[in-house]
Amino acid sequence: MIKKLFFMFATAFFALNVEAQDTQYQYLSGKDKDHTVNWDFFVNTGMKSGVWDKIQVPSNWEQQGFGTYNYYKDTQNPEETGQYKYKFRVPKSSADKEIFIVFEAAMTEAEVKINGKLAGPIHQGGFYTFQYNITSLLNFDGENLLEVKVSKQSTDKSVNNAERKADFWLFGGIFRPVYLKIYPKSHIDRIAIDAKANGSFNLDAYTENAVAGSVVKAQVQKLNGEKVGVEISSKIIGQNPVTALKGQFNEVKLWNAESPNLYQVVVTLTDASGKLIHRTKQKFGFRTAELRPHDGFYVNNKKVIFKGVNRHSEWPESGRTLSKTLNITDVKLIKEMNMNAVRMSHYPPDPSFLEACDSLGLYVINELTGWQAKYDTEVGTKLVKELVVRDVNHPSIVMWANGNEGGFNYDLDYLYAKYDNQKRLVIHPWERFNGTDTKHYPDYNYVVNTALHGNDVFFPTEFMHGLHDGGHGAGLDDFWSMMMKHPYAAGGFLWSFADEGVIRLDRNGEMDIQGNAAPDGILGPHREKEGSFYTIKEIWSPVQIAMKDLPANFDGKVLVENQYSFTNLNQCSFEWKLSNLPNPAANNQQSLVASGKIKGITLSPGEKGFLSIPLPANWKSSDVLYLTAFDAFKQELFTWSWAIKMPAAPITNNANSKSKMDVSETGKALTLVVDGISYQFDKKTGYIQNVKNAKSEISISGGPALAGVKCELKEFKHYASGDDYIIEPIYNNEAKFKVKWIFSSGKTVKLDYEYSVSGEVDFMGITFNYPEENITGMKWEGNGPYRVWKNRLKGTTFGVWNNDFNNTITGESWKYPEFKGYYSNVYWVTVKNKQSPFTIYTSKKGTFFQMLKPQKAAGATNNNTTPVFPDGDLGFLDGISAIGTKFQAAEKLGPQSQKNMQLNYSWNKGSLWFDFK
Repeated sequence: MIKKLFFMFATAFFALNVEAQDTQYQYLSGKDKDHTVNWDFFVNTGMKSGVWDKIQVPSNWEQQGFGTYNYYKDTQNPEETGQYKYKFRVPKSSADKEIFIVFEAAMTEAEVKINGKLAGPIHQGGFYTFQYNITSLLNFDGENLLEVKVSKQSTDKSVNNAERKADFWLFGGIFRPVYLKIYPKSHIDRIAIDAKANGSFNLDAYTENAVAGSVVKAQVQKLNGEKVGVEISSKIIGQNPVTALKGQFNEVKLWNAESPNLYQVVVTLTDASGKLIHRTKQKFGFRTAELRPHDGFYVNNKKVIFKGVNRHSEWPESGRTLSKTLNITDVKLIKEMNMNAVRMSHYPPDPSFLEACDSLGLYVINELTGWQAKYDTEVGTKLVKELVVRDVNHPSIVMWANGNEGGFNYDLDYLYAKYDNQKRLVIHPWERFNGTDTKHYPDYNYVVNTALHGNDVFFPTEFMHGLHDGGHGAGLDDFWSMMMKHPYAAGGFLWSFADEGVIRLDRNGEMDIQGNAAPDGILGPHREKEGSFYTIKEIWSPVQIAMKDLPANFDGKVLVENQYSFTNLNQCSFEWKLSNLPNPAANNQQSLVASGKIKGITLSPGEKGFLSIPLPANWKSSDVLYLTAFDAFKQELFTWSWAIKMPAAPITNNANSKSKMDVSETGKALTLVVDGISYQFDKKTGYIQNVKNAKSEISISGGPALAGVKCELKEFKHYASGDDYIIEPIYNNEAKFKVKWIFSSGKTVKLDYEYSVSGEVDFMGITFNYPEENITGMKWEGNGPYRVWKNRLKGTTFGVWNNDFNNTITGESWKYPEFKGYYSNVYWVTVKNKQSPFTIYTSKKGTFFQMLKPQKAAGATNNNTTPVFPDGDLGFLDGISAIGTKFQAAEKLGPQSQKNMQLNYSWNKGSLWFDFK
């Protein structure tokens, strides 16, 4: 208890600087979800309603076990309100100061009282920082009582329409920190900085109670305090609350998302004699961000392409109350996907998130709420000011979004420039506006047509809508290639970053993703990575390598393209390694054969050139080649992998232990016993129907069946051929399907197959049945560890992988990688099961392996993200199905999303080897 009281006292009052001239901060709440302060609380409806209790602040009250959960609309208990009380003291030394109480956000309407008196007008709008001057209301000789009434529904209907009729969780509460800002009577209220790429520096200082003749000074510094250039200053004239300072700085390092160079400026207010009255400090960056009509978006005179994502501020246990640590984690995850941009959908984020974007490097679209309805002009005017004034100095913010998808009040557009001395671009996401086309969820054909005929700078602010395992990386390769053909391309923003799951305290901790409304993310609610995470990482890597396979005459030279906007590849580095992979029976991991590091090559943005890997002479004896690119900060961009050898039959050493093959049959079945293993075939279908080894029965059956085609058996042939025994089902001519089993004592069983299909099909290949309830996992050599779709092949790595069985439904459960689905370029696979594990080897590169069929999501309202699968359980395929998005069927997503076709009338041929020992 003593420790707790000491912590509360120590954190309740602190100063950024011990000198009295600096702004002082006294926190009344905690600072984030992990550091809170208990206040008294009463909620009028829902959980724990009708009684006073304690609540942690900041928080959304639902996540503290109070009130009512709502999504989309306040359908349940719409008149819910919460009342807060908290007692605090203010040091007597502050009696001659100006003291403001600051709320970083309270949802949705807040009435604030100090010692029983209103602090100011009721604040309307749940996502914005507001403050009141409470100096005259404070008692400096004793305790002060803070009372806050927070209502979910605003008395302004336009606020409810903009904020509380929306496709996201509708929480309540004081969900960001509350604190006192203590200034000298005469002080700098705020500053706005416009620092351009040419070194020009303009600063507007907004002062309060400053007398004429006072001086505002500004000293630019590096973040370590080292001075940059000379101090600039300007006298305050008359009662003008704004003082403009201008300067020019040469040879400064510019800010961009690739090199986020930051400076700080120390701004002081002195009296006419030079005595320091007040001081403040602000980080900023030198950079110029601009839209060039009929051209593109430019930063520092370089065209940039936004590789972005939409991000909600949310965490399952705490709702919209986050932390600096979590915000930094999210920015790092966005950067890890090789993204360079983020849209704040659909409200301004925590300040610490923007600070992380500034320091780590992301371009930001900051947004006024208005999901699909607008604020009225009166309240909207106040909220635009609160939005811009709070965030104006972040170099990461390159444009403002005035609402979303129709939630645009055109009468507010001009206000952004009033408060933003950088005059950033204002957009209407979803609309053609202000020289931009930000259409949401365009089909592939729209992208084709806008590339041909569009005149606006094109960057969809929402596209490739994720749902379950659909969207995001699926279809992105085609979309991105076409988007980059647009003469005025500026990239785009995927929907969305993470599933918006909430731990429901009224449902015993259930994770609620609201059916198909909220599982839209590339990551799960706790930031679990879906397969699309790595697909995006490869497609959006600024270092691009298009080599799909190693050419026969490969000499170590790899064609590389620099897709950065600013960075020369001589600032990057590379590592390569050759490895051998373990066989199915081995328990060891891959073994390193050779490796090395390569300095980055001199390639300017947009250029292509060859990177030379110094391979040893015997490199072809290895199994796989890996090449990793690192950025200038030693962060991995991507690792490419290439199989060196072709798939092959397993090596057998049983030539000297041949045994006699026994054949027996009944009217329904043929049984063949080879090397102590029994194989039984159904004579009516030609399919294998059972295998038994010395340990157990193995319930493989129903194959090989031609996927998606019903074949009628014409004749069941079986015969001896030398030392071999052949089983050869003959199917009718319409089936175009040939099968031959080859059994030889001392050798692994071989299956040869051929087939031909007509027209367009969802999948092509052969399948077998095996009971799902018996399967415990799989081990395979091929691409992994994630499954693939026809339109999401990138992002995997060639190697040997082990996945345990799970029944994960992407976005409804979060044990990743998902087990069921298609896997690419599989050389062999061991099916782990409760009977006896068995291994199947393939004969050709590019073989897809089907492991069971994923279950349809309970929240799916259409089949866009539920691709079709063959009827079998285990498949060896030459073509697989694509997946769509929440709003689009796969065929709307471009070439890779179309159905499969047989190439040039040639039959598909393959061989499999089965090891049931």
